[in-house]
Amino acid sequence: MSDFKNSAKKIGLHIVLVLATILVLSFLFLKVFLPSYTNHGQTVTVPDLEGYDFEQLDSYLSSRDLQYEVTLDSGYNAELKPFSVLKQNPKAGEKVKQGRKIYVTLNSKNAPLVKMPNLVNSLLKNAQEILSNNGLVRGEIIYVPDIGINVVLEQKYRGRNIPEGFELPKGSQIDLVVGDGLGNQILDVPNLVGMDEIDAEFLIIGSGLRMGRINYVQTDSVPQGIIIRQMPPIGAEVKTGEPIDVWISEMKNN
Repeated sequence: MSDFKNSAKKIGLHIVLVLATILVLSFLFLKVFLPSYTNHGQTVTVPDLEGYDFEQLDSYLSSRDLQYEVTLDSGYNAELKPFSVLKQNPKAGEKVKQGRKIYVTLNSKNAPLVKMPNLVNSLLKNAQEILSNNGLVRGEIIYVPDIGINVVLEQKYRGRNIPEGFELPKGSQIDLVVGDGLGNQILDVPNLVGMDEIDAEFLIIGSGLRMGRINYVQTDSVPQGIIIRQMPPIGAEVKTGEPIDVWISEMKNN
């Protein structure tokens, strides 16, 4: 019986020693080895790499206990040098462990090609938005006499008209030839006297002019709704888009 008790004590003691050993090793692993292996608590702030030349990255990041890797993606920014950093991950200002790899996207040497949209007959405001959405930049605005105010008449790149679909480097400046709303073509004012308002307006617009003020005059000698006077007068020389004022008969009240 005493031998059994002694054996049980020895086994129990061995179990206690094994458990104690496991606890000590676990403590050392979690509190000493693992933190040392993973640099626990040792972090660095990611620097802002945008605009840095590719050749500067190695020495710049090594001095900060960081590494880098160039991604397969690329982009283009006309304001940055070719092969300079365009984007980075993690972002600047984030806290990372020492030795962390920073993934960088470099600026392409050549601008990608984009297709020229059709801006002709678009309003200037809409044309500018279309250019921006297609990666192009609005250049000079050239106003020319035309009845269409702020309407795009021509789209030019380096002085040449560019058709829709023509491929251009992204970021190219597009000059726009735009109507000033006046025009410089000299026209003779047509005869509107004796016409009704609707027919007169068709004639005015068809002549490259526009309807001006409409005045009503009471009369008992001319049927109602008939033009009895106009200004400028018949045959006067005016520019394209100028207004023509008319006076329309209105029956007198008895």
